[in-house]
Amino acid sequence: MSGLVLFRRGRVIDPRHGIDGVRDVLVRDGKVAEVSEAPLQVSGAEVVDAQGRWVLPGFIDLHVHLREPGEEGKETILTGCRAAVAGGFTAVVAMPNTKLVNDSALVTELVLSRARAARLCHVYPAGAITKGLKGEELAEMGELVSAGCVCITDDGRPVMNASLMRRSLQYATLFDIPVMVHEEDLTLSGKGAMTEGPTATRLGLLPIPPSAEVAMVARDLVLLEETGGRLHIAHISCEGSVRMVREAKRRGLNVTAEATPHHFTLDDTAVGQYDTHAKMNPPLRLRRDVEALREALADGTIDAIATDHAPHGVLDKQVEFEKGINGVVGLETALGLTLALVHDGVLSPSKAVELLTHGPARAFGLPGGHLAVGAPADVTLVDPAAEWAVDAERFFSKSRNTPFNGRLLKGCVTQTWVGGRLVFSNGQIQEAR
Repeated sequence: MSGLVLFRRGRVIDPRHGIDGVRDVLVRDGKVAEVSEAPLQVSGAEVVDAQGRWVLPGFIDLHVHLREPGEEGKETILTGCRAAVAGGFTAVVAMPNTKLVNDSALVTELVLSRARAARLCHVYPAGAITKGLKGEELAEMGELVSAGCVCITDDGRPVMNASLMRRSLQYATLFDIPVMVHEEDLTLSGKGAMTEGPTATRLGLLPIPPSAEVAMVARDLVLLEETGGRLHIAHISCEGSVRMVREAKRRGLNVTAEATPHHFTLDDTAVGQYDTHAKMNPPLRLRRDVEALREALADGTIDAIATDHAPHGVLDKQVEFEKGINGVVGLETALGLTLALVHDGVLSPSKAVELLTHGPARAFGLPGGHLAVGAPADVTLVDPAAEWAVDAERFFSKSRNTPFNGRLLKGCVTQTWVGGRLVFSNGQIQEAR
């Protein structure tokens, strides 16, 4: 039992319930017990002075690579959870492309066991679509779901076999889980290192055309329409993809999509002079693609902001650009980059919070993402006025691969509560003894 906690006079933003105003929030035994416009007087409660702070539902990240088992030098479930709560995330979905691949109940149970031992945030495993992520044979979906997986995905690799992809959508309907897809036609992306455009030409790098993503989105929307399943498009990055998802939603297809902070913040020019910290898959796109993502975040075409937190070691990035491993860490910079869209007038505060909370919860059918009475007391406190500079050396993640090192951001997480228990406060992890 976590007892009584009273968040006093903070600005509560709960988009699911249309709340945006000063409230008191009372938590009892790990659940939200009351949300009141009038000040509450509760005997025996731990009082958190939230004046000047935003009191938000805990953030939910649908796309995180925790690297355990197999690559614990880059990240462990414990260090990944520390990075999550430092960034205000109270729940993360752990991708299956670990070593061992999460294509069996054994690996799912290992992930859940490590997460329980960490005792910091909720970790929801994602199971593989195909055995070993090889794209040849479907994994045992029922076994994965029974063990605790909340979606299936071969993230990091596409399912090139259209028949296999179609069957995965059909089978997933039996379990009412989303099929999360990394959209890339390998015959189009080939050995490309960055997006097609003037920067690739200037640097003499092999280009990846946008059709490598857009063509796969088109294929999978056709398959979705035939099967009636649930399709979730990971790290959408192209203007053409956004246009098709928007049209598919208008026609009532059950498709959701996420965008990453690096894709809605940076364009291909961030590669500069072969900066491998700006190398990811999908690659950074052109400015018109960035603008399309921003518009889609604002109009609801994109449902969630997800980090695609992808830790890598120093040596993975200190190589020629073509040989650099794709991916950046993102859990600890997501809020500041999202709030930059608020400062730029792209998103309202409520819409920004929705994309980090209720949006991802709704897309995957996860608990949380709101602060109604009876909801899990997963709460993130934010100082919206705090200005800070990203310092990768201070990350709680084991890895430092970020293109945002040194960037000035406005808005930071001051406290994170999970199930009514304080797990992060003013720069310090509060680990359970």
